[in-house]
Amino acid sequence: MTTLARQVRAAILQIQPYVAGLSDDTVRQQFGGQAVVKLNSNENAVGPSRLAIEAILSELEQIHHYPDPSSDLLRQAIAEFHGVQRDQVLVGNGSDEVIRLISETFLSEGDEVLVPAPTFSQYQAGAFLMGATVRRIPLSQDFQYDVDAFLSAVTNRTKLLYLCSPNNPTGTVVSQHALSRLLAQLPSHVFVVLDFAYNDYARDETRAVLTPKLVEGGRVIALQTFSKLYGLAGLRVGYAVASAAIWDYVHRIREPFNVNRLAQRAAAAALMDDQHRTLSRLLCERGMDMYGRLADVGYVVIPSQANFVSVRTGDGERTYQQLLQEGILVRKGFAGMEEYVRITMGLEEENEQCILALLRLSTVSS
Repeated sequence: MTTLARQVRAAILQIQPYVAGLSDDTVRQQFGGQAVVKLNSNENAVGPSRLAIEAILSELEQIHHYPDPSSDLLRQAIAEFHGVQRDQVLVGNGSDEVIRLISETFLSEGDEVLVPAPTFSQYQAGAFLMGATVRRIPLSQDFQYDVDAFLSAVTNRTKLLYLCSPNNPTGTVVSQHALSRLLAQLPSHVFVVLDFAYNDYARDETRAVLTPKLVEGGRVIALQTFSKLYGLAGLRVGYAVASAAIWDYVHRIREPFNVNRLAQRAAAAALMDDQHRTLSRLLCERGMDMYGRLADVGYVVIPSQANFVSVRTGDGERTYQQLLQEGILVRKGFAGMEEYVRITMGLEEENEQCILALLRLSTVSS
């Protein structure tokens, strides 16, 4: 261990930097301006809402002023959208900041956090930051949530339990029945954090959803984001709905002005754009139908309720590299899913290009 590593707080050494999909700038640099099919970051291929763009343009001449430190305009819009009170809404610089704030508020060294496996890596990063222990609860063989496995893992040190629905990277959901059973049997000292980042795309009517009743008991924190369905990933706006009493503590450590002025206005406007919301969902549904063709040639396609699909190709790293050679970017490297690649729904022609490439790869490997 180096001298510098010995000086770093021990908890930091457990955290691996988040590996994001290649950015637009990186893609341009690596591919020399060539056309690339970017299906690696679960972005909305429709683009942002026109109402959001108009809101940004109308606010540009005010950027010499600080933003509202409490994001009241946006919090009010979110509260009205979900039928809750404004003080039940916390807004963050992406859902990542909200996850970090929850960790910093509630976790101490020695506490335990339960997370699904595989799932979004930032849940455990927040836990490690605070010196908490992470216990990974495997999904079932068909990538469903195992409520009994979560319940069996709870101890008197368990503080937070994360559920991502639809789950990233599998696209599978937690049902309302399963969630109700979990909440009924969980000890009162365990908070449940439900990440609904992709729930706007889901079609399963039995899935758990964000309602005022879900969060009224003070044990559930529901996360949401404007990065997916609303196409505002570049602005970094996430939020959470929970009991106002929870946020009373979180606000003590939240940085003032954590969401910039343009992002606040754009997100509030995007909530009002029903046409954009509908178009985004339709594009995703059509893409899902297209990727169903892969099952006909032997690929395993996990039924997904999100705006992405995970496909078992036998060797995710090899498939990633092969697609990269054709200018098609996907994601790979999820722990426990090394045989898979994750593919974001793109425009119809982008989906078709990716599917044809995978069909050719299937022919070569057979």
